[in-house]
Amino acid sequence: MPISPNEGSTGGGTLVTVTGTNLSNASALTFGSRSATSVTQVSPTQVTAVSPSGTGTVGVTVTTPGGVSNPVSFFYVGAPFESSLSATSGPLGGGNVITVNGTGLSTATSVSFGTVTATPTVVSDSQISVTVPAGTAAGTVSVSVTTAGGTNNGLSYTYVDVPTVTTIAPNSGPASGGTAVTIIGTSFATTESVTFGAVHAPFTVINDTTLSVVVPPTPDGGAGPSDVRVTNAAGIVLAADGFTYLAAPGI
Repeated sequence: MPISPNEGSTGGGTLVTVTGTNLSNASALTFGSRSATSVTQVSPTQVTAVSPSGTGTVGVTVTTPGGVSNPVSFFYVGAPFESSLSATSGPLGGGNVITVNGTGLSTATSVSFGTVTATPTVVSDSQISVTVPAGTAAGTVSVSVTTAGGTNNGLSYTYVDVPTVTTIAPNSGPASGGTAVTIIGTSFATTESVTFGAVHAPFTVINDTTLSVVVPPTPDGGAGPSDVRVTNAAGIVLAADGFTYLAAPGI
């Protein structure tokens, strides 16, 4: 006599289907010592019911005028707990794989990013991996994991657009570096790096549209135009020849 599903939330409320023989006129369906609700006769071989609350593993039996069936096992599962995400931001288009860490994740069936749902891969009871789906708009959404034990949405994830650069001021300075510049654009909140040519520059995120940057020196001390790149969690924007290194005066 199989039962499907054979696991559900400790809080009850799981709709189960019991399949067997001689199940006509079923009067009760019991989970351990507790009676199920909404018992429905589907056919002489099938009965549905809603599980009561419980813990651990219990035997499920069906009572008919002919007696009580043999028990089949049903496993009560606690609600999942999310402790961390391997990445808390990424491109609006999704496609990056992240890890969800926590407990009670072995029966995970879905991970929702806001209103968009993805199917995870269970690694262990404490870890699942999931490919982030495309977001509907840039911004922060809640992340919820659904298992046989319920749903938990204790974490958040931020969808990020590729950055843009509209202004670099001032846009020139000595080849020795040290010029303080302000970069104006969009999607700077998750900035990971700023480079002048191939050289990384120290920077401070002022807000989502403003970066404060100290221009690094050129590798060879030479003058000339330099590409400026800003990288965030979604990608890279190139400001071609965005800054010009100036030669030092000579006498």
